[in-house]
Amino acid sequence: MRVLLDTHTFLWFLLDDPKLSPLARDIIIDGANKVEISPASFWEIAIKISLGKYELSEPYQDFIEQELTKNAIQILPILPRHTAALIQLPFHHRDPFDRLIIAQAIVEDIPVLSNDAIFDAYPIYRIWNKKSRN
Repeated sequence: MRVLLDTHTFLWFLLDDPKLSPLARDIIIDGANKVEISPASFWEIAIKISLGKYELSEPYQDFIEQELTKNAIQILPILPRHTAALIQLPFHHRDPFDRLIIAQAIVEDIPVLSNDAIFDAYPIYRIWNKKSRN
């Protein structure tokens, strides 16, 4: 299965946060799955670190690159077709990082691992726990 990580899912997985659902963790660690992340998440994390909302135990770039490699997480590049999808995307959600992740999921037709229920307002498949929308 191919999945796209929401930013919080990526961080909660890497930081072993108990807020990460067991199902999300199982999907991420299953080597049969292709786990991807949007560069929008890197941008969001960098901004949150600069605002003091997150702290990492090592330099940001080193941390991100090591964790991507260690966990076999692939980067889903942001392409013009992804940003084009933003033009027609309804404003159920105004967070620009999440909107881009949603647009990528729609265009690529892949589920998103996210705890954010507002994603359900869009034509995507969100996976979090067994109660997530199909």
